[in-house]
Order: sequence, then structure tokens, then C-alpha cells
Amino acid sequence: MGPKKARKSKKSEWLKRVVSIDRVTKVVKGGKKMSFRAIVISGNGRGKVGVGVGKAGDVSTAVRNAERDSQKHIITVPITSSDSIPHPIKSRFGAAKLVLYPSSPGSGVIAGSSIRTVLELAGIKNILSKQLGSNNQLNNARATILGLSKLKSYNAASN
Repeated sequence: MGPKKARKSKKSEWLKRVVSIDRVTKVVKGGKKMSFRAIVISGNGRGKVGVGVGKAGDVSTAVRNAERDSQKHIITVPITSSDSIPHPIKSRFGAAKLVLYPSSPGSGVIAGSSIRTVLELAGIKNILSKQLGSNNQLNNARATILGLSKLKSYNAASN
């Protein structure tokens, strides 16, 4: 894979980052049918982020489908004044387990794989994470989204 670049579209403030593009095959009666699967993460850097998956016969269509899917699955993340999360959280999606801890200002995003991409595009600047179990990029991204969606902030609790 080449360098991962955040792409900013002309008419929107959403950043879109392609996490992976895989060639997948389906065995049918006449042989093997090749297609491409793309995983795209969209975020606005101010507390909104989503993960999408797209499949198609060519890469550009798969990426476009994944971008559309990521826009459909946007969640809102509570971010504290120190650009971190309000409290520690454990999350699991499939075999992918992860733990997210709030961190002090200046520590940066300490995360690997697709977890880092989700956290950066959500606008979180200080966080510690540990990935356990699976190395699957899609399941790790979805586990991160699941964990971030379970977060509660003091302001949200008092309303």
C-alpha cells in the first residue's frame, strides 16, 4: 500500500481516507469472479466519523461506494476540552478487541492500524489505545466506532 492521504473534496468539509483496497474472489459455476473491496473512513475532525465498505468490479467504483457507505454510518463523538475522550472504554467487534484511554494534552494519538485513522478523523488529538485479538483492519475500525459511540460526556448526561 502507498502512503495514506486524507482527501478533501471540493464542496464538503469531510476528510476521507482509504484504509485498504483488497482484491476478493467469489467462486461461481463458471470459475472465480474477481472484485475489489475498499474500506474508507470519513470524518470532519470535529467529532463526527464513520466507516464504510464498498465492493465493485473496479477500484474507483469500490472507493466511491465505500465513501457513500461511510457517510451513511456517521456517529458523533464527545470530545473533551483537552482533545481527548471523557473516560476509558473497552470495545469489541468480532475477534477484534480494543481499549481506549483518555490521555493528557501533548501526548498525541497513540494507536495503530485503522484505529489511528478513525481517531484522527474524529478530531481526537490525545488518546492511548491498545489493540487486542484480531489484526483485521475492518473489524478494528468498527470496534473503534462502537467504542466511541458508547462514550458518555457529562454534558450529554445532564441534558
